Amino acid sequence: MGSWSIWHWLIVLLVAALIFGTKKLRNVGEDLGSAVKSFRKGLQGGDESTETPQLKADPAAQQPAPNENKRENTP
Repeated sequence: MGSWSIWHWLIVLLVAALIFGTKKLRNVGEDLGSAVKSFRKGLQGGDESTETPQLKADPAAQQPAPNENKRENTP
C-alpha cells in the first residue's frame, strides 16, 4: 500500500475514457477550467468590490475642507 504510481493513473484514465468517451471527458475538463478561472476572478475582484461601496458612501470624508490647506498671511 502506498501512493499510486503513474501506471495506476494511466489505467484509471483509460477506463474513464472507455466508459465516458473522450468528448464527454473533454467537456468536463473545459467546464472545470472555466470554473477555476471564475473562482480566481471572484477572489481577485472580491477585495476591490468591498472597498468601493465604502468610498462611494462618504465622499465628503475624503476631500479636505476648502480652507484647510490655505495659510493666512499674518504680519
